[in-house]
Amino acid sequence: MILVMAGTSDARELAIAIQTSGNPVLASVVTESAATHLQAVGIASRQGRLNLDQFVHLLNEAHISLLIDASHPFAEEAHKTAMQAASKCEIPYVRYERGQQQYGGIPGVTLVDTYEQAAQAAKRRKGSVMLTTGSKTLHVFTPLLLGDPEIRLVVRLLPLTENMDKCARLGVAQQNIIAMQGPFSRELNIAFYQHYKTTLMITKESGSAGAVDEKLRAALDLGIEVIVIGRPKLACGNSFSSVDGVLGVIAKWRDDRDEQ
Repeated sequence: MILVMAGTSDARELAIAIQTSGNPVLASVVTESAATHLQAVGIASRQGRLNLDQFVHLLNEAHISLLIDASHPFAEEAHKTAMQAASKCEIPYVRYERGQQQYGGIPGVTLVDTYEQAAQAAKRRKGSVMLTTGSKTLHVFTPLLLGDPEIRLVVRLLPLTENMDKCARLGVAQQNIIAMQGPFSRELNIAFYQHYKTTLMITKESGSAGAVDEKLRAALDLGIEVIVIGRPKLACGNSFSSVDGVLGVIAKWRDDRDEQ
């Protein structure tokens, strides 16, 4: 059995491709909507975040012999936990990560390495700031940006109850919350920017499937400055950015097992 950490839309397509190629798959996802989508296309799944002990238990209980980590490029803790669990269970770990995009040298784009650097840069620039990096690190931005009379902080995140509760705890006003499931078209991004009179947009380098290009191009076309947060630098051994690459590793893994 192959476990696929399928935290994104392209990861779920990978899980389908692996099962279609004749390999039994169990997908691990965080949200109910992701589990429902996979089950609708015949992929067995389990839902919820896992700590290390829970991960090891899952690998053993489900008789997992290969782990494909296709979680979000910025899910650093999930990557670390998966690698540790695979090591403890002595099974191969393979990372699938959507291809990176290059933004260096583009006028109007500032590249930073951390959320903290992005928050500091936004604090210096002032204006109407649209934050599109999700709820997980929202607390990094609110202490610096909320309460400054020269800054309007608008956050765009998934329409989950826990996200709305977090916004309330951190003091984000309801009129400054866009709670919608993406990805969004260029036209809708432009409409958001114009409605909130955005002067600065903050995003992550999530890759093409994360709709970074649509957000960025729409912003630059309107003369809006953009801050892009680079991916965490985490060594993970076998890493691929294509479905064919992962399927090739699986085929070799099966051949090696058959020879033993």
